[in-house]
Amino acid sequence: MGRTYIVEEAVGQYLSNINLQGKAFVSGLLIGQCSSQKDYVILATRTPPKEEQNESLSHPKVKSDILDEEWATEHANQVSRMLPGGLLVLGVFIVTTLELASDFQNVLRRLVFAIEKSMSKKRLWSFTEEVSERVILHICSSTKKILCRTYDIHDPKSSARPAEWKYQNGLSTSWISLQCTVHINIHIPLSSTSVNYTLEKNTKNGLVRWAKQIENGIFLINGQAKDENCDLLEGQKKSRGSAQVTHSSFDVRVLTQLLLNSDHRCTATVQICSGSVNLKGAVKCRAYIHSSKPKVKDAVQAIKRDILNTVADRCEILFEDLLLNEIPEKKDLKKEFHSLPHRVFVPIPGSTVMLCDYKFGDEPAEEITNHFIEMLDKIIQIEDLEIAEEISTAYMSSSMDSEASLDNTGDDDAQPKQPIKATIILKIQQNIGVITAFAVAVLAAGISFHYFSD
Repeated sequence: MGRTYIVEEAVGQYLSNINLQGKAFVSGLLIGQCSSQKDYVILATRTPPKEEQNESLSHPKVKSDILDEEWATEHANQVSRMLPGGLLVLGVFIVTTLELASDFQNVLRRLVFAIEKSMSKKRLWSFTEEVSERVILHICSSTKKILCRTYDIHDPKSSARPAEWKYQNGLSTSWISLQCTVHINIHIPLSSTSVNYTLEKNTKNGLVRWAKQIENGIFLINGQAKDENCDLLEGQKKSRGSAQVTHSSFDVRVLTQLLLNSDHRCTATVQICSGSVNLKGAVKCRAYIHSSKPKVKDAVQAIKRDILNTVADRCEILFEDLLLNEIPEKKDLKKEFHSLPHRVFVPIPGSTVMLCDYKFGDEPAEEITNHFIEMLDKIIQIEDLEIAEEISTAYMSSSMDSEASLDNTGDDDAQPKQPIKATIILKIQQNIGVITAFAVAVLAAGISFHYFSD
Protein backbone atom coordinates (compact mmCIF):
# COMPACT_ATOMS: atom_id res chain seq x y z
CA MET A 1 0.00 0.00 0.00
CA GLY A 2 1.22 3.51 -0.80
CA ARG A 3 1.05 6.68 1.23
CA THR A 4 -1.96 7.81 3.21
CA TYR A 5 -3.31 11.33 2.85
CA ILE A 6 -5.22 12.67 5.84
CA VAL A 7 -7.40 15.47 4.46
CA GLU A 8 -9.28 18.28 6.17
CA GLU A 9 -13.02 17.81 5.58
CA ALA A 10 -13.25 21.43 4.46
CA VAL A 11 -10.97 20.50 1.55
CA GLY A 12 -13.36 17.74 0.52
CA GLN A 13 -16.25 20.20 0.64
CA TYR A 14 -14.28 22.69 -1.45
CA LEU A 15 -13.51 20.08 -4.12
CA SER A 16 -17.09 18.80 -4.25
CA ASN A 17 -18.43 22.35 -4.68
CA ILE A 18 -16.34 23.00 -7.79
CA ASN A 19 -18.71 23.51 -10.70
CA LEU A 20 -17.30 22.95 -14.15
CA GLN A 21 -19.92 25.32 -15.63
CA GLY A 22 -19.50 23.84 -19.09
CA LYS A 23 -15.71 23.65 -18.86
CA ALA A 24 -13.87 20.44 -19.60
CA PHE A 25 -11.91 20.58 -16.34
CA VAL A 26 -10.81 22.61 -13.33
CA SER A 27 -7.34 22.03 -11.90
CA GLY A 28 -5.55 23.30 -8.83
CA LEU A 29 -3.09 22.71 -6.00
CA LEU A 30 -3.13 20.63 -2.83
CA ILE A 31 -1.34 22.19 0.15
CA GLY A 32 -0.25 20.60 3.38
CA GLN A 33 2.58 18.88 5.22
CA CYS A 34 4.65 15.75 4.69
CA SER A 35 5.65 13.26 7.35
CA SER A 36 7.40 9.90 7.19
CA GLN A 37 4.20 7.85 7.10
CA LYS A 38 1.37 10.23 6.24
CA ASP A 39 0.75 13.49 4.46
CA TYR A 40 -1.71 16.07 5.79
CA VAL A 41 -3.76 18.14 3.34
CA ILE A 42 -5.30 21.24 4.88
CA LEU A 43 -5.95 23.42 1.83
CA ALA A 44 -6.87 23.19 -1.85
CA THR A 45 -7.05 26.03 -4.35
CA ARG A 46 -8.00 26.10 -8.00
CA THR A 47 -5.67 27.57 -10.59
CA PRO A 48 -7.13 30.85 -11.85
CA PRO A 49 -7.95 30.62 -15.58
CA LYS A 50 -6.19 32.81 -18.08
CA GLU A 51 -8.59 35.19 -19.77
CA GLU A 52 -7.62 34.05 -23.25
CA GLN A 53 -8.38 30.46 -22.25
CA ASN A 54 -11.98 31.00 -21.28
CA GLU A 55 -13.42 30.22 -24.72
CA SER A 56 -11.34 27.10 -25.33
CA LEU A 57 -11.91 25.72 -21.84
CA SER A 58 -15.66 25.71 -22.39
CA HIS A 59 -15.41 23.58 -25.53
CA PRO A 60 -16.85 20.08 -24.86
CA LYS A 61 -14.16 18.38 -26.98
CA VAL A 62 -11.17 20.17 -25.47
CA LYS A 63 -7.93 18.14 -25.51
CA SER A 64 -5.94 17.37 -22.40
CA ASP A 65 -2.96 19.42 -23.57
CA ILE A 66 -4.99 22.60 -23.16
CA LEU A 67 -3.96 22.46 -19.49
CA ASP A 68 -1.42 25.27 -19.47
CA GLU A 69 1.60 23.79 -17.71
CA GLU A 70 3.48 27.09 -17.57
CA TRP A 71 0.49 28.95 -16.12
CA ALA A 72 -0.17 26.27 -13.48
CA THR A 73 3.51 26.21 -12.53
CA GLU A 74 3.61 29.97 -12.08
CA HIS A 75 0.52 29.74 -9.89
CA ALA A 76 2.31 27.15 -7.73
CA ASN A 77 5.33 29.46 -7.41
CA GLN A 78 3.14 32.34 -6.27
CA VAL A 79 1.24 30.18 -3.78
CA SER A 80 4.45 28.74 -2.31
CA ARG A 81 5.45 32.27 -1.23
CA MET A 82 2.28 32.45 0.85
CA LEU A 83 3.03 29.31 2.86
CA PRO A 84 4.78 29.50 6.23
CA GLY A 85 7.34 26.94 7.31
CA GLY A 86 6.04 23.38 7.44
CA LEU A 87 3.60 23.82 4.57
CA LEU A 88 4.26 23.16 0.90
CA VAL A 89 2.54 22.25 -2.36
CA LEU A 90 1.94 18.51 -2.04
CA GLY A 91 0.56 17.99 -5.52
CA VAL A 92 -2.27 18.80 -7.90
CA PHE A 93 -5.92 17.95 -8.36
CA ILE A 94 -8.20 17.98 -11.37
CA VAL A 95 -11.98 17.77 -11.68
CA THR A 96 -13.18 16.48 -15.06
CA THR A 97 -16.05 14.76 -16.76
CA LEU A 98 -16.03 10.97 -16.87
CA GLU A 99 -15.08 10.87 -20.56
CA LEU A 100 -11.82 12.67 -19.91
CA ALA A 101 -10.75 10.64 -16.87
CA SER A 102 -8.02 8.66 -18.66
CA ASP A 103 -6.67 11.56 -20.73
CA PHE A 104 -5.18 13.58 -17.93
CA GLN A 105 -2.94 11.18 -16.03
CA ASN A 106 0.16 11.84 -18.16
CA VAL A 107 -0.60 15.56 -18.19
CA LEU A 108 -0.82 15.66 -14.41
CA ARG A 109 2.36 13.62 -14.08
CA ARG A 110 4.26 16.14 -16.20
CA LEU A 111 2.71 18.99 -14.25
CA VAL A 112 3.77 17.61 -10.84
CA PHE A 113 7.35 17.24 -12.01
CA ALA A 114 7.34 20.69 -13.67
CA ILE A 115 6.04 22.37 -10.51
CA GLU A 116 8.64 20.75 -8.31
CA LYS A 117 11.45 21.56 -10.75
CA SER A 118 10.40 25.21 -10.92
CA MET A 119 10.07 25.66 -7.15
CA SER A 120 13.33 23.86 -6.39
CA LYS A 121 15.22 26.43 -8.48
CA LYS A 122 14.07 29.19 -6.13
CA ARG A 123 14.75 27.34 -2.87
CA LEU A 124 17.84 27.74 -0.74
CA TRP A 125 17.36 24.17 0.52
CA SER A 126 16.91 20.74 -0.99
CA PHE A 127 15.00 17.54 -0.27
CA THR A 128 18.02 15.57 0.89
CA GLU A 129 16.27 13.71 3.71
CA GLU A 130 12.65 14.64 3.10
CA VAL A 131 9.62 12.91 1.62
CA SER A 132 9.86 13.05 -2.16
CA GLU A 133 6.44 11.72 -3.17
CA ARG A 134 3.89 14.09 -4.66
CA VAL A 135 0.23 13.41 -5.28
CA ILE A 136 -2.19 13.77 -8.18
CA LEU A 137 -5.90 13.61 -7.42
CA HIS A 138 -8.55 13.09 -10.08
CA ILE A 139 -12.22 13.67 -9.27
CA CYS A 140 -15.04 12.76 -11.65
CA SER A 141 -17.62 15.53 -11.64
CA SER A 142 -20.55 13.19 -12.32
CA THR A 143 -19.79 10.12 -10.18
CA LYS A 144 -17.63 11.93 -7.57
CA LYS A 145 -15.21 9.01 -7.79
CA ILE A 146 -11.70 9.80 -6.57
CA LEU A 147 -8.47 8.48 -8.04
CA CYS A 148 -5.36 9.18 -5.94
CA ARG A 149 -1.82 8.43 -7.16
CA THR A 150 1.69 9.47 -6.13
CA TYR A 151 5.01 9.94 -7.97
CA ASP A 152 8.56 10.11 -6.67
CA ILE A 153 9.83 13.49 -7.86
CA HIS A 154 13.43 12.37 -7.35
CA ASP A 155 12.96 9.70 -10.01
CA PRO A 156 12.13 11.02 -13.50
CA LYS A 157 11.08 7.51 -14.51
CA SER A 158 8.81 7.10 -11.51
CA SER A 159 5.55 5.28 -12.15
CA ALA A 160 2.25 5.93 -10.40
CA ARG A 161 1.65 4.34 -7.01
CA PRO A 162 -1.80 4.05 -5.40
CA ALA A 163 -2.48 6.17 -2.33
CA GLU A 164 -5.24 6.37 0.24
CA TRP A 165 -7.34 9.54 0.56
CA LYS A 166 -9.07 9.88 3.94
CA TYR A 167 -11.06 12.83 5.31
CA GLN A 168 -10.85 14.00 8.91
CA ASN A 169 -12.81 16.75 10.62
CA GLY A 170 -10.87 19.51 12.40
CA LEU A 171 -7.50 18.32 11.11
CA SER A 172 -5.72 21.67 11.51
CA THR A 173 -7.42 22.96 14.68
CA SER A 174 -4.61 21.87 17.02
CA TRP A 175 -1.40 22.29 15.05
CA ILE A 176 1.71 23.46 16.84
CA SER A 177 3.08 26.89 15.98
CA LEU A 178 6.72 27.95 16.15
CA GLN A 179 7.87 31.55 16.11
CA CYS A 180 11.33 32.94 15.61
CA THR A 181 12.94 36.35 15.08
CA VAL A 182 16.18 36.15 13.12
CA HIS A 183 18.63 39.03 12.96
CA ILE A 184 20.51 38.92 9.68
CA ASN A 185 23.47 40.82 8.32
CA ILE A 186 24.32 39.28 4.97
CA HIS A 187 26.98 40.88 2.79
CA ILE A 188 26.92 39.65 -0.82
CA PRO A 189 29.76 40.81 -3.08
CA LEU A 190 29.02 41.20 -6.79
CA SER A 191 32.05 39.96 -8.66
CA SER A 192 33.21 42.10 -11.55
CA THR A 193 33.82 38.90 -13.53
CA SER A 194 30.13 37.99 -13.32
CA VAL A 195 28.75 41.27 -14.66
CA ASN A 196 26.61 39.37 -17.16
CA TYR A 197 24.80 37.55 -14.34
CA THR A 198 21.45 38.93 -13.30
CA LEU A 199 21.27 40.60 -9.91
CA GLU A 200 18.92 37.85 -8.78
CA LYS A 201 21.44 35.14 -9.65
CA ASN A 202 24.26 36.95 -7.86
CA THR A 203 22.08 37.42 -4.81
CA LYS A 204 20.93 33.80 -4.87
CA ASN A 205 24.56 32.62 -4.88
CA GLY A 206 25.29 34.79 -1.86
CA LEU A 207 22.20 33.59 -0.02
CA VAL A 208 23.17 29.97 -0.58
CA ARG A 209 26.30 30.52 1.50
CA TRP A 210 24.24 32.09 4.27
CA ALA A 211 21.69 29.26 4.06
CA LYS A 212 24.38 26.75 4.99
CA GLN A 213 24.90 28.62 8.25
CA ILE A 214 21.19 28.39 9.03
CA GLU A 215 21.06 24.71 8.09
CA ASN A 216 23.97 23.95 10.43
CA GLY A 217 22.93 26.34 13.20
CA ILE A 218 21.99 25.48 16.77
CA PHE A 219 18.23 25.82 17.40
CA LEU A 220 16.90 26.41 20.91
CA ILE A 221 13.25 25.63 21.60
CA ASN A 222 11.89 27.67 24.51
CA GLY A 223 15.50 28.34 25.44
CA GLN A 224 16.54 24.69 25.50
CA ALA A 225 18.64 22.56 23.16
CA LYS A 226 16.88 19.22 22.71
CA ASP A 227 17.78 15.98 21.00
CA GLU A 228 16.31 15.97 17.51
CA ASN A 229 14.61 12.59 18.03
CA CYS A 230 12.97 13.76 21.25
CA ASP A 231 9.18 14.21 21.44
CA LEU A 232 8.49 17.93 21.04
CA LEU A 233 5.54 17.81 23.49
CA GLU A 234 7.23 15.57 26.05
CA GLY A 235 7.50 18.16 28.81
CA GLN A 236 3.99 19.49 28.26
CA LYS A 237 2.45 16.05 28.35
CA LYS A 238 4.05 15.34 31.70
CA SER A 239 2.87 18.62 33.21
CA ARG A 240 -0.68 18.19 31.96
CA GLY A 241 -1.04 14.53 32.80
CA SER A 242 -3.43 12.67 30.55
CA ALA A 243 -5.07 15.83 29.24
CA GLN A 244 -4.83 16.24 25.49
CA VAL A 245 -2.77 19.16 24.26
CA THR A 246 -5.03 21.16 21.96
CA HIS A 247 -2.65 23.90 20.93
CA SER A 248 0.95 24.75 21.68
CA SER A 249 3.26 27.57 20.72
CA PHE A 250 7.04 27.49 20.91
CA ASP A 251 9.66 30.20 20.75
CA VAL A 252 12.71 29.27 18.68
CA ARG A 253 16.15 30.86 18.63
CA VAL A 254 18.90 30.11 16.14
CA LEU A 255 22.59 30.42 17.00
CA THR A 256 24.82 30.46 13.93
CA GLN A 257 27.90 31.88 15.62
CA LEU A 258 28.56 28.50 17.23
CA LEU A 259 29.59 27.19 13.83
CA LEU A 260 33.02 28.79 14.16
CA ASN A 261 35.20 25.99 15.45
CA SER A 262 38.35 24.13 14.52
CA ASP A 263 36.49 21.83 12.14
CA HIS A 264 35.28 24.71 9.96
CA ARG A 265 38.27 26.62 8.68
CA CYS A 266 37.65 29.93 6.97
CA THR A 267 39.98 30.83 4.09
CA ALA A 268 40.11 34.51 3.20
CA THR A 269 40.08 35.39 -0.49
CA VAL A 270 40.58 38.60 -2.42
CA GLN A 271 37.97 39.30 -5.05
CA ILE A 272 37.56 42.23 -7.43
CA CYS A 273 33.93 43.34 -7.12
CA SER A 274 31.71 45.73 -9.01
CA GLY A 275 29.54 46.21 -5.94
CA SER A 276 27.67 44.39 -3.24
CA VAL A 277 24.25 43.79 -1.74
CA ASN A 278 23.69 44.07 1.99
CA LEU A 279 20.71 42.48 3.72
CA LYS A 280 20.36 43.58 7.31
CA GLY A 281 17.63 43.59 9.91
CA ALA A 282 15.22 41.43 11.93
CA VAL A 283 12.92 38.98 10.16
CA LYS A 284 9.80 37.48 11.73
CA CYS A 285 9.47 33.77 10.99
CA ARG A 286 6.68 31.33 11.70
CA ALA A 287 6.13 27.63 11.11
CA TYR A 288 3.47 25.00 11.83
CA ILE A 289 3.60 21.24 12.35
CA HIS A 290 0.85 18.70 12.97
CA SER A 291 0.30 17.61 16.58
CA SER A 292 0.45 13.84 15.94
CA LYS A 293 3.63 12.75 17.76
CA PRO A 294 5.84 15.60 16.51
CA LYS A 295 9.59 15.30 16.90
CA VAL A 296 12.04 18.08 17.67
CA LYS A 297 13.66 17.56 14.27
CA ASP A 298 10.27 18.22 12.60
CA ALA A 299 9.96 21.54 14.39
CA VAL A 300 13.54 22.59 13.63
CA GLN A 301 13.22 21.67 9.97
CA ALA A 302 9.96 23.62 9.60
CA ILE A 303 11.37 26.82 11.10
CA LYS A 304 14.56 26.48 9.04
CA ARG A 305 12.52 26.36 5.87
CA ASP A 306 10.60 29.47 6.83
CA ILE A 307 13.75 31.45 7.64
CA LEU A 308 15.30 30.61 4.28
CA ASN A 309 12.11 31.01 2.27
CA THR A 310 11.05 34.39 3.62
CA VAL A 311 14.45 36.02 3.01
CA ALA A 312 14.72 34.61 -0.52
CA ASP A 313 11.11 35.53 -1.35
CA ARG A 314 11.55 39.15 -0.23
CA CYS A 315 14.61 39.54 -2.43
CA GLU A 316 12.73 38.12 -5.40
CA ILE A 317 9.64 40.29 -4.78
CA LEU A 318 11.75 43.44 -4.52
CA PHE A 319 13.57 42.72 -7.77
CA GLU A 320 10.28 42.02 -9.53
CA ASP A 321 8.86 45.30 -8.28
CA LEU A 322 11.88 47.23 -9.57
CA LEU A 323 11.62 45.56 -12.96
CA LEU A 324 7.88 46.22 -13.27
CA ASN A 325 8.21 49.90 -12.43
CA GLU A 326 10.12 52.07 -14.85
CA ILE A 327 12.98 53.83 -13.09
CA PRO A 328 13.48 57.34 -14.49
CA GLU A 329 17.08 58.33 -15.18
CA LYS A 330 18.28 60.78 -12.55
CA LYS A 331 21.75 62.11 -13.23
CA ASP A 332 21.81 64.22 -10.07
CA LEU A 333 20.30 61.59 -7.79
CA LYS A 334 21.64 61.85 -4.24
CA LYS A 335 19.26 59.75 -2.18
CA GLU A 336 16.13 57.73 -2.91
CA PHE A 337 13.96 55.87 -0.41
CA HIS A 338 12.21 52.59 -1.15
CA SER A 339 9.50 50.85 0.85
CA LEU A 340 10.45 47.24 1.50
CA PRO A 341 8.04 44.28 1.54
CA HIS A 342 7.00 43.25 5.03
CA ARG A 343 5.16 40.15 6.12
CA VAL A 344 1.43 39.88 6.74
CA PHE A 345 -0.25 36.81 8.27
CA VAL A 346 -3.83 35.73 7.70
CA PRO A 347 -5.67 32.96 9.61
CA ILE A 348 -7.30 30.01 7.87
CA PRO A 349 -10.92 29.94 9.17
CA GLY A 350 -11.41 27.19 11.72
CA SER A 351 -7.68 26.47 11.95
CA THR A 352 -4.72 27.42 14.11
CA VAL A 353 -2.60 27.65 10.97
CA MET A 354 -1.98 31.02 9.33
CA LEU A 355 -0.94 31.84 5.78
CA CYS A 356 1.19 34.82 4.82
CA ASP A 357 1.78 37.38 2.11
CA TYR A 358 4.10 40.32 1.47
CA LYS A 359 3.13 43.96 1.23
CA PHE A 360 4.98 47.12 0.33
CA GLY A 361 4.31 50.10 2.55
CA ASP A 362 2.39 52.07 -0.07
CA GLU A 363 0.10 49.19 -1.02
CA PRO A 364 -3.47 49.31 0.32
CA ALA A 365 -4.71 46.39 2.40
CA GLU A 366 -7.21 45.60 -0.35
CA GLU A 367 -4.31 44.42 -2.50
CA ILE A 368 -3.66 41.64 -0.01
CA THR A 369 -7.29 40.55 0.10
CA ASN A 370 -7.49 40.53 -3.70
CA HIS A 371 -4.29 38.52 -3.90
CA PHE A 372 -5.69 35.88 -1.55
CA ILE A 373 -8.83 35.60 -3.65
CA GLU A 374 -6.83 35.20 -6.85
CA MET A 375 -4.11 32.85 -5.57
CA LEU A 376 -5.87 30.83 -2.86
CA ASP A 377 -9.54 31.32 -3.74
CA LYS A 378 -10.14 32.56 -0.19
CA ILE A 379 -12.07 35.62 0.94
CA ILE A 380 -10.39 37.27 3.91
CA GLN A 381 -11.29 40.27 6.02
CA ILE A 382 -8.98 43.26 6.28
CA GLU A 383 -9.35 43.27 10.07
CA ASP A 384 -7.91 39.74 10.16
CA LEU A 385 -4.59 40.84 8.70
CA GLU A 386 -1.74 40.52 11.18
CA ILE A 387 1.25 42.68 10.28
CA ALA A 388 4.33 40.87 11.53
CA GLU A 389 6.82 43.66 10.95
CA GLU A 390 6.85 47.42 10.89
CA ILE A 391 7.05 49.23 7.58
CA SER A 392 10.67 50.09 6.86
CA THR A 393 12.61 51.80 4.11
CA ALA A 394 15.95 51.51 2.40
CA TYR A 395 17.87 54.22 0.60
CA MET A 396 20.26 54.57 -2.29
CA SER A 397 22.57 57.53 -2.73
CA SER A 398 24.58 58.43 -5.78
CA SER A 399 27.35 60.95 -6.32
CA MET A 400 30.26 61.70 -8.65
CA ASP A 401 33.66 61.67 -6.99
CA SER A 402 37.22 60.45 -7.39
CA GLU A 403 36.19 56.87 -6.75
CA ALA A 404 35.17 56.62 -10.39
CA SER A 405 38.87 56.54 -11.23
CA LEU A 406 39.24 53.24 -9.39
CA ASP A 407 37.99 51.45 -12.49
CA ASN A 408 39.86 52.32 -15.69
CA THR A 409 39.20 49.11 -17.58
CA GLY A 410 36.17 50.29 -19.55
CA ASP A 411 36.08 51.53 -23.12
CA ASP A 412 37.39 55.02 -23.76
CA ASP A 413 34.15 55.89 -25.49
CA ALA A 414 32.01 54.78 -22.59
CA GLN A 415 30.08 57.31 -20.58
CA PRO A 416 31.51 58.43 -17.20
CA LYS A 417 31.25 55.76 -14.52
CA GLN A 418 29.01 56.63 -11.57
CA PRO A 419 29.64 54.87 -8.27
CA ILE A 420 26.50 54.26 -6.21
CA LYS A 421 27.16 55.11 -2.58
CA ALA A 422 25.03 54.11 0.36
CA THR A 423 25.92 51.38 2.79
CA ILE A 424 27.65 49.91 -0.24
CA ILE A 425 29.50 51.21 -3.30
CA LEU A 426 28.72 49.97 -6.78
CA LYS A 427 30.86 51.01 -9.76
CA ILE A 428 29.03 50.82 -13.07
CA GLN A 429 30.76 49.76 -16.26
CA GLN A 430 28.34 51.22 -18.75
CA ASN A 431 27.83 49.58 -22.11
CA ILE A 432 25.49 51.07 -24.68
CA GLY A 433 24.13 47.67 -25.68
CA VAL A 434 23.09 46.61 -22.16
CA ILE A 435 22.74 49.83 -20.19
CA THR A 436 18.91 49.79 -20.15
CA ALA A 437 18.68 46.33 -18.61
CA PHE A 438 21.68 46.81 -16.34
CA ALA A 439 20.33 50.07 -14.90
CA VAL A 440 17.64 48.15 -13.05
CA ALA A 441 20.24 45.81 -11.58
CA VAL A 442 22.31 48.81 -10.47
CA LEU A 443 19.36 50.32 -8.67
CA ALA A 444 18.54 47.10 -6.85
CA ALA A 445 22.17 46.45 -5.96
CA GLY A 446 22.31 49.76 -4.12
CA ILE A 447 19.60 48.80 -1.66
CA SER A 448 20.19 47.90 1.99
CA PHE A 449 17.43 45.93 3.70
CA HIS A 450 16.31 47.08 7.15
CA TYR A 451 13.65 44.92 8.78
CA PHE A 452 12.75 45.97 12.31
CA SER A 453 10.62 43.89 14.64
CA ASP A 454 8.00 45.44 16.86
